[in-house]
Amino acid sequence: MPKFQYVAMDSRGKEQKGVLEVASQADAINRLKEMGFFPTKVMEAEKPKAKKDAKKAAPAGGGGAKKKAGSINIKIPGLGGGVKTKVLTTFTRQLATLVDAGLPLLRGLRVLQKQEKNATLRECTEKLAESIEGGSTFSEALAQHPKIFNRLFINMVKAGELGGVLEVVLNRLAEFMEKAEKIKGKVVAAMFYPVAVMVVALGILALLMVVVVPKFKQIFADLLGDAGMPAFTEFVLAISDAIKSKTVIIVEGPPYVYPGPVIWAIVAFFVIMKLLIRTKKGRWGWDWAKLRFPVIGAVIHKVAIARFCRTLGTLVSSGVPILQALNIVRETAGNVVVANAVQLIHESVKEGETITAPLEKSGVFPPMVISMVDVGEQTGALPEMLLKIADTYDDEVDNAVAAMTSLLEPIMIVFLAVVVGSIVIALFLPLITLIDKLGSDGGGGGD
Repeated sequence: MPKFQYVAMDSRGKEQKGVLEVASQADAINRLKEMGFFPTKVMEAEKPKAKKDAKKAAPAGGGGAKKKAGSINIKIPGLGGGVKTKVLTTFTRQLATLVDAGLPLLRGLRVLQKQEKNATLRECTEKLAESIEGGSTFSEALAQHPKIFNRLFINMVKAGELGGVLEVVLNRLAEFMEKAEKIKGKVVAAMFYPVAVMVVALGILALLMVVVVPKFKQIFADLLGDAGMPAFTEFVLAISDAIKSKTVIIVEGPPYVYPGPVIWAIVAFFVIMKLLIRTKKGRWGWDWAKLRFPVIGAVIHKVAIARFCRTLGTLVSSGVPILQALNIVRETAGNVVVANAVQLIHESVKEGETITAPLEKSGVFPPMVISMVDVGEQTGALPEMLLKIADTYDDEVDNAVAAMTSLLEPIMIVFLAVVVGSIVIALFLPLITLIDKLGSDGGGGGD
């Protein structure tokens, strides 16, 4: 009898793994449901190596080469798998509209499948429809595509199915995704202008220091002779020489330009940072630092609080149990510091205590959020209060982004003025020295 490996969630939202020996995948899924588990992945266990070798030895055209339908799984990095949030948001909103209008779920999926332009989502929609036709629930069908639908999506749909309010939950999901995408879009749009200006400015400065300034060095040396150049000019020319020699290495043969030690040092720095961030302590340190960055840290902090409150409020208001909701919030927090705070809340609630105490203990959430959550717990309106906090912090993110961009613009202008002005002054000082020299020589000749 074949063996099937499974990944499932128990009633408390904890992930469970194991192996079942049953006749088929459908029997494995039914057995897991009987055990009280919610299966997210069920696949046949790998066969013994001898059988694999026998298959490899079989002729290419023979029966050994024949595979079961759907057994080919080619993964190309960067292609397939996930779907952009904007595309998924549109899909969720359209499905919510169709279900809310009274259209059966299966028919709604078929309608969306025909009109979907994204190939990955279209194929996924077809598989969802086939799973539902085969007797699976919508949440079970979604769980078979974890790269597209995260645990937040799956659990909210499951809660909607259990409560008989799937259209309401889909609408909430669409609103949640739209607001999250809106905040992300605002931050990206606000940062695009200063980043673009800085990239262009640094490119122009690099061109000046590598190409233009070195040409003046020989000219000034010939004109001034033994008089020598002013100290400030010497300083700027030394910087230019360092940038030219350390950043790029120019040779006569192709490819003519090679990266210098500075570029290699920058590459090494980013590689080391990437490796450090992958470690547990490194990730915590990086996320802690992000929350405390000058200027931009305030925006990241407010986005994290808004995301926590909106996710938890949406899950609880959709009927997801609080412990399971906290597990999902922890996994989708996007910041280890916030995730650790959510873990403290989970442990507190599990022991029958309130959310307020661990919120205050974490040091991540400001007093206003803690007070509003406390009021929400006492009045029994925690989901509504969390969503109000999220709306408030969404507005604060807008204001913080506007303040950040208004602060960055004068800083960039002053920075560019100082750098470009310094280069211009450095190039004019030798001319002034030359004029003084010519003037003194002319005056001496008249005597």
